[in-house]
Amino acid sequence: MKDKKLNKYDKAYLRIAREWGQLSYCERKKVGAIIVKDRMIISDGYNGTPSGFENCCEDEEGLTKWYVLHAEANAILKVARSTQSCEGATLYITMSPCKDCSKLIHQSGIKRVVYQSGYKDNSGIDFLIRAGVEVVHIPDLDS
Repeated sequence: MKDKKLNKYDKAYLRIAREWGQLSYCERKKVGAIIVKDRMIISDGYNGTPSGFENCCEDEEGLTKWYVLHAEANAILKVARSTQSCEGATLYITMSPCKDCSKLIHQSGIKRVVYQSGYKDNSGIDFLIRAGVEVVHIPDLDS
């Protein structure tokens, strides 16, 4: 029963992350992230440029600009600027994290990652598992 309830919440939070990702100005991919601790959303993020920069994420060739922040990095950095802590939290993200973001996730104290679709490279997921972070893949939110 507990697993069924957890799965219900996981899907609901992933749907919120998916909706949040729609706020991104990126053309290629819109990624959303939500950080939940003690059943409260403590942070959110989507992929985009740093504060004070133009909202265009791609260059003239359609490639992502190097300084665009990933959704999970934005969510973690938002917590860093607050009085909250990610210790023991769950990260819900629409796309699995890259290897650089995986280091941030682990160092921030996040203990669980729930994602919808896979990134082109699985090394981030492999790192998180090796670091003892629970990783859950929920590809279908509507079932």
